[in-house]
Amino acid sequence: MIEATDFRNAMSMLTGAVSVVTTAGSSGRYGFTASAVCSVTDTPPTLLICMNKAASSHVHFVENKILTVNVLGAHHQHISHVFSSKMSPEERFEHGVWTALETGSPVLEDALVSFDCQIEQIQEVGTHTIFICGIVAIQQSQHDQGLVYFNRSYHQVGHHVEQVEIA
Repeated sequence: MIEATDFRNAMSMLTGAVSVVTTAGSSGRYGFTASAVCSVTDTPPTLLICMNKAASSHVHFVENKILTVNVLGAHHQHISHVFSSKMSPEERFEHGVWTALETGSPVLEDALVSFDCQIEQIQEVGTHTIFICGIVAIQQSQHDQGLVYFNRSYHQVGHHVEQVEIA
């Protein structure tokens, strides 16, 4: 039997892009920092997002049935901290410049890329909910340095290094 601690330690070696996932609805705007985001298919364009069911904003994502995945650039480490902190939802959105696309869910204006989505399927597995989301709009910035999480710390990626041929 695999212990939860052993699994978490092993998963810390899996590099993940850092995103802030947001939603909006009649009860307000909410968001959380996530690294459990991945593509499912490009036809139709679909993402998978995992969220802990114990998160205080979980119910709002389920009720709103919309979300935006804002992929963070290297310059957004503070935004990642804000959206994983104990700040109120209102205080979190005081950091960064926020707009909206098709769904009305908050879009971080200078995110590397933002995927605006409709939640099409919800599946509960253990402590988490998996949202299968159809992408309805995409906004991409000119930034080219990404923020990733590896071995329990942040790292910057995207700096192109020329390959040297060895004779």
